[in-house]
Amino acid sequence: MAYQQPPWSGTMSAGAQVAQPVYANWLYRLGSYIIDSIVTGAATWLALILVGVFGLTDPNTGLSPAGTVLYLIGGLVSLVIGIWNLFIRQGRTGQSLGKQALSTRLVSAQTGEPIGAGMAFVRQLAHILDALPCYIGFLWPIWDARRQTFADKIVNTVVVRT
Repeated sequence: MAYQQPPWSGTMSAGAQVAQPVYANWLYRLGSYIIDSIVTGAATWLALILVGVFGLTDPNTGLSPAGTVLYLIGGLVSLVIGIWNLFIRQGRTGQSLGKQALSTRLVSAQTGEPIGAGMAFVRQLAHILDALPCYIGFLWPIWDARRQTFADKIVNTVVVRT
């Protein structure tokens, strides 16, 4: 498949120049993923630490009832943070907290605009295909002209530097 320049870059009909998109390289994408993972998992890790600090364990069965409740609350909070960060926030603005920290943005390859929460969710589901062939889809941006994963190609998105 030949590289095609996005329609939202290049020269406009009135002669005004629009900046070429600069696609985010693999290291920016990896860094964003790591930051998003830390943010999303923080509540669960905090709950596990608190379980250990307060001794909310049972040597015979594992977690005590109070420890189990605390762990479930931490997991639920992490789930809510993940939904907000990866679907709602990233869908509306193009930036998760990780992408914002590293000055990148997820946008439609056709329009250059954020893709919305629904398509951000579909993109996350499509990342399953990145993992299937030995995780090669996550490495694909290293040599792809538009730095896309398989999921990006499926939903027609790009990650650009801002």
